[in-house]
Amino acid sequence: MYDGEEQPGRNDACWCGSGRKYKKCHLDFDERLQGLYEQGFEVPERALLKSAADIEGIKRSAAINIGVLDHVAERIGPGVTTEEVDRWVHDYTVEHGGIPADLNYEGYPKSVCTSLNEVVCHGIPSEDDVLQEGDIVNVDCSTILDGYYSDSSRMFCIGAVSPERQRLVDETKKALEAGLAAVKPWGLLGDVGAAVKAHANACGFSVVREFGGHGIGLDFHEDPFVSHVSDPGTGMVLVPGLVFTIEPMVNAGKQEIDMSDPNGWTVRTADGSDTAQWEVQLVVTEDGYELLSW
Repeated sequence: MYDGEEQPGRNDACWCGSGRKYKKCHLDFDERLQGLYEQGFEVPERALLKSAADIEGIKRSAAINIGVLDHVAERIGPGVTTEEVDRWVHDYTVEHGGIPADLNYEGYPKSVCTSLNEVVCHGIPSEDDVLQEGDIVNVDCSTILDGYYSDSSRMFCIGAVSPERQRLVDETKKALEAGLAAVKPWGLLGDVGAAVKAHANACGFSVVREFGGHGIGLDFHEDPFVSHVSDPGTGMVLVPGLVFTIEPMVNAGKQEIDMSDPNGWTVRTADGSDTAQWEVQLVVTEDGYELLSW
């Protein structure tokens, strides 16, 4: 088989756990993937494809993650510290039965990432970071519930922001939406990043290369890596059941980044320019995609 695993017999139970016979469930699906594999396309392993039960579990996790960001949206504003945002995220998540996936992940010390102005990603909440009128901040949170992972982020404009910052925030979201529009079942993942890059570049912005989206669901970070600067007609086949994030980091200036912060986490634009990011989590379906977390 295309993923190196054994193929069930026609009358055996399908590998997906549906309880149906293989010939009535995923046989035609696997034959299509096998054909693509033999033509040289990159195809996902079956272990990456989420079952209907998995999707329902991810949705339950995502309900908390979406609720967290709604909770933040109702409260964030001038004078709030990013440490307060971290407490809101932690408390809301735990009170709703979830676990903040960020907390202690590879040593990360907080429950959320708060990336302010020129911070590209992985900004660590602090009492010293007091949000000011005119700031822009990305709040990126992830939730575990019953072993299922969800992940999304939003930009927040603090009070009245400059037209330049507002445009960056708005066009970054449109770049993400362009990527979403390129998600086609049995299409190619590279088309997604190409659409993101094309929109951002047309606005005079640049897209970060080193970080991207990722598969997610049964673990925090799964394959595939989702580049936002990819070439069209490349990358993994977008097979129904594949779950991943799209999360472009778009810089007002050049695309180069600075990863020299002593904390080992916080990434900034190399030229000090503003940056913005939005993130959604989705599953590829037979007729398009379904958003799971936003």
